[in-house]
Amino acid sequence: MTHENLTKDQFFERLGAIGDEMIAAYGKDFAMGALVLAARFIAERKPDSGKAESVIYTGETRV
Repeated sequence: MTHENLTKDQFFERLGAIGDEMIAAYGKDFAMGALVLAARFIAERKPDSGKAESVIYTGETRV
């Protein structure tokens, strides 16, 4: 495996762990919905648009 593949594997491990945490806390439907929304945000982001507004909502502000 190359360094790039190891790095990708680490991201998949992190995504899996996040998915497991969301399922444990809120159920499978929530976890799938959250990951689909994240994928949609990534797909719709314009690469040259400068700083994109975050989708992470923390009460009154977006991080």
